[in-house]
Amino acid sequence: MTSTLRAGLGRQALRLAAIACIAGGTVSQSRATDDTASPDMLVGYSEVSTDLPGGRHANTVTTRAVVSRADGTGRRLVAEELAREANSWTQFAGWSPDGRTAVVGRGWESPENARWEEEHKDFRFTPDGWLYDVYLVDMAKGAATNVTGVDRVSFYNSGVFFWPGDAAQLGFTALIDGNSHPFRMDRDGRNKRDLTAGSREFTYGFNASPDGRRVAYHKNYQVFVADADGTNARHIETGQPFNFAPQWSADGRHLSFVSGEHYNCHPYVVEADGGNLRKIADRGGYRGVIAFLDVPDFHGGSSDIPAWSTDGRSIYYTAKVGDSVELFEVTLDGRSERLTNTPAGSLHYHPQPSPDGKWLSYGSLRDGVRQLYVMRLLDREERRITNLTKGRAAMWLHWQPVAKEK
Repeated sequence: MTSTLRAGLGRQALRLAAIACIAGGTVSQSRATDDTASPDMLVGYSEVSTDLPGGRHANTVTTRAVVSRADGTGRRLVAEELAREANSWTQFAGWSPDGRTAVVGRGWESPENARWEEEHKDFRFTPDGWLYDVYLVDMAKGAATNVTGVDRVSFYNSGVFFWPGDAAQLGFTALIDGNSHPFRMDRDGRNKRDLTAGSREFTYGFNASPDGRRVAYHKNYQVFVADADGTNARHIETGQPFNFAPQWSADGRHLSFVSGEHYNCHPYVVEADGGNLRKIADRGGYRGVIAFLDVPDFHGGSSDIPAWSTDGRSIYYTAKVGDSVELFEVTLDGRSERLTNTPAGSLHYHPQPSPDGKWLSYGSLRDGVRQLYVMRLLDREERRITNLTKGRAAMWLHWQPVAKEK
């Protein structure tokens, strides 16, 4: 297995929730009007053990999908029955546009395969060693439907998102013969169509534009845009060897991604036609990966990707400041502003704005525990919404697209 394939699959295994959230495209506006109130919506995220002996697998199998109110109250597990089989786990991965359906990944890995991976410090994705599927969970009824298991094309399927402008369609990524392929399918899992059929290049970071007419992804760490059916693919030239996780702005006019060298890449923006490429921020030596375990991890962590603001006028990102990794906001013309100023050694990760643009969620490692926070952008008031003890982490938050019904 090549180093490129290993790296891509590792991020795919770790960052399912992040890509699924980004890929949904546009977000609905919240009905909340009081800037001083708590955000009136739900959030979904994942909790995982971080310090169990035995390496990566021993901790990963403790991962569970969780939903709570955005003020941290009302915490509950989602589709917990999916993780009752030994060596299986769940991960929260997104929402439907109406906020009534949760997207939940369900993984399973054999102990034998996990031991091989620990011994060789490498991923080994095989049909008898892995199974990863994505379920749609009706939040009112609790019913979970395995949409990637219908007319199955792969034993490893991830990144399911609702197609912008057409909620009857879904996008996802499937591993086929050691290669990652973007697919489109009906909401019930049928009529799966490979958008890069015949390609032998590793395709990752797949998502659709807000109007649903185009897609973006990277192949072998080069960014491409194409029509929604995969045709007319066009390479966006950066001159850099490493380009990762393209994301559409809310109006579909721009793409953001990180570009540079592996572990030394920075936020870039380009117009959707590939013009006016520019670096808009520097991560100050930050490698762009947040470790989510406290025990040795042969892969190293979860990619920490910048996120567009809800209005598409700026980007939230993380960068190194001394011994800390802090949060920043940068406008499209490169004006950057620091949002957090925390004690030395603090590490922030995975920023995501709320649908109404009034709040910013993120993870933060302080005092040895990875917790989730929300910040009211009006006055930078910060609120912690998880209360985990040492040995547990909260990761990969997704805002419910619409406000909770009153």
